[in-house]
Amino acid sequence: MELEKTGNESSNGLADGEYEPFRHRRVKKPNSTNGTIIHMLKGSLGTGILAMPSAFRNGGLVFGIIGTTLVGIIYAHCVYLLVSTSQKSCKRTRVPVLGFSETAQSVFRHGPVATQRFGNAAKAYIDYSLLIVSFFSVCVYLLFIATTLRDVVNSELDIDWDTRIYILLTAVPLIFVTQVRDLRYLVPFSALANMLILVTFGITLYYVFREPIDLSDRALFPEITALPSFFGTVVYAVEGIGVVLPVENKMKHPQHFLSCPGVLGIVLTFITVLYNVTGFFGYARYGPGTRASVTLNLPNEEWLALSTQLLAALAILFTLGIYYYVPMDILWRKVKHCFPVERHNAAQIGIRFGILIAMTGLALGVPELEPFIGLVGSICSATLGLLTPIVLDTVFRWPTPGAFGLYRWRLVKNGILLAFGLFILVVGTYFSIKDIVDIYG
Repeated sequence: MELEKTGNESSNGLADGEYEPFRHRRVKKPNSTNGTIIHMLKGSLGTGILAMPSAFRNGGLVFGIIGTTLVGIIYAHCVYLLVSTSQKSCKRTRVPVLGFSETAQSVFRHGPVATQRFGNAAKAYIDYSLLIVSFFSVCVYLLFIATTLRDVVNSELDIDWDTRIYILLTAVPLIFVTQVRDLRYLVPFSALANMLILVTFGITLYYVFREPIDLSDRALFPEITALPSFFGTVVYAVEGIGVVLPVENKMKHPQHFLSCPGVLGIVLTFITVLYNVTGFFGYARYGPGTRASVTLNLPNEEWLALSTQLLAALAILFTLGIYYYVPMDILWRKVKHCFPVERHNAAQIGIRFGILIAMTGLALGVPELEPFIGLVGSICSATLGLLTPIVLDTVFRWPTPGAFGLYRWRLVKNGILLAFGLFILVVGTYFSIKDIVDIYG
């Protein structure tokens, strides 16, 4: 139910008559704060945690902790910039809610004169970047699950089924998972995926600590040439910017997102600590032999160790619901006008199923798809997760005198973060192209 503005708005730090977006949001099925925390955890907590020991192999034990914590803080700050800019844009334009692309459009349209003509282009770029990254990621996840099942099942049952058979088998449960349209109903899937990842994490730590750890020959600091690989792994493991505004916009109490302690602080603190623990002790145990996913270092002859690969695959399976939500929300807003209202339900079912079929077909037809998606992901994820929030904050503040603070320290800070984001962009693109050349060269 919509709440009208009252004179009490001034008690919240607002002048009488100033627009307060939270009071005008009308969400049919809002998420609780705990449900939002679960979705945010799922947005950043994935199988990337299993790659953290490999990141520490490149970064060293001491620098690994420093670098991972730094990336966590930078990413948290970028999320803060995005959400706060979106909320301030809502207040300025007197609308209750703005999505990611709508925020960019609003910021550019109401920014400096030089940026105003780029509003529609900014909106289109973010929409299509999210669509490309999200939908093509489904192919990677299909291949990850199918390859994991192939390795485990073929080995244990002594059969020789092709990866394509497992891709088709994986697509069957996804028919149902990808039909869930409401964030509230995706909470159980996200919670189950989080639980599976944490169980995998727990089993991995059991093997890590089963015997005494010797740190005598472990690197403490990285070689300069290994820094790009370290930062690339950590950034892409932590980043989940696409789900941020969709879940914040669906909150029953959106003021809890940026409060202290709030959703953002709780989630990113937990993620940073968990990634540091996994990376530090995983590398401390396996040293230079640490593999891309630490579960591959576990003894394959033991079922408990082997189960970690299956649990990680199941976690990805249940994660696809939340990853599907963002691009489908964007796509449906663009095409729903093409269908009569009474056929909206059937149209959504058909579109969701059709896209799943297309992505499954792509995974079946191009088994070496990962490096190309890695290239697209490197470009879009770096720009969406790091560069875009910084640019939006800068453009939003630019016309307002004194908005950058004393000695324009916020502008200096944004410039430094922008340089870091460009570094990650260049690094990710370089290594993705290198992988393509290695495979097809």
